[in-house]
Amino acid sequence: MTPADVASAVQFACLLEVAAPKPGNVSPGRAFGDMRYEDFLASAAAIGPAFLAADRRTLGATILAAVEATKRWTAANTNLGLILLLAPLAHGVLRKGDGSLRDAVRAVLRGTTVDDARIAYQAIRLAAPGGLGAADAQDVAGEPDSSLRDAMVLAAGRDAIASEYATDFSITFETAAPALTAALDSGVEWPAAAVETSLTILAHQRDTLIERKLGRAAADAVSREAAEVLASGGVRTAGGRKQLEQFDAGLRDGGNRRNPGTTADLTAAALFVVIIERGIRVSQG
Repeated sequence: MTPADVASAVQFACLLEVAAPKPGNVSPGRAFGDMRYEDFLASAAAIGPAFLAADRRTLGATILAAVEATKRWTAANTNLGLILLLAPLAHGVLRKGDGSLRDAVRAVLRGTTVDDARIAYQAIRLAAPGGLGAADAQDVAGEPDSSLRDAMVLAAGRDAIASEYATDFSITFETAAPALTAALDSGVEWPAAAVETSLTILAHQRDTLIERKLGRAAADAVSREAAEVLASGGVRTAGGRKQLEQFDAGLRDGGNRRNPGTTADLTAAALFVVIIERGIRVSQG
């Protein structure tokens, strides 16, 4: 697969993710006070060149280039989590050969360096995400002395994106991508399949962005609600869709404190994986 294909798949995954009306997130007609649907479209367009050059860059350099490009297009932090997840996946595609994508991603993560960590920390500071807090070791406010993967391992207990680095993308490959594939194979269209995938992720794993803002009990409560929506039929039944609307409304407040933003990032990672595994063909006809 060519770097151009990989870059296009990255952009398409980002576009599909934000186009899907996932509960509690920005989507067409559903904005936050500090970011709109158009910010996400601009971000998806912006990061294409950074991923186009991924075969000539280190992982850290790809992350930084994508964040820098995003900052030129929008003031909002729309996609740091997406970039952190999609960069190892994209590098994995470019090096995987005849093996599995997960094995290639594992090799990418095992090969990260202190320089990758230093550059990725620079990107994180540039994106300026809210609610990071401070860490006892390898804090992003300072300079790392371990590889990017090792630094992520230290943060894995409090951040699902870091946990993906520590577990070779276990949520993406074991929960999210299979859920998306099953939905598509059963005839669910891409936007609804992305919504179902986000609900599946959220029911399986509490959203660590919500947890950092409101605490574990609140995040667990959101996960239980997601499981209830799925049990009611979710996107597949009238009753499930009604409950989904109620769930979405309950997640929205003026401060976006119950926004399952990490779940949205993991949904985008699953979209990318499934696009790649289907040979970048959206229609299977």
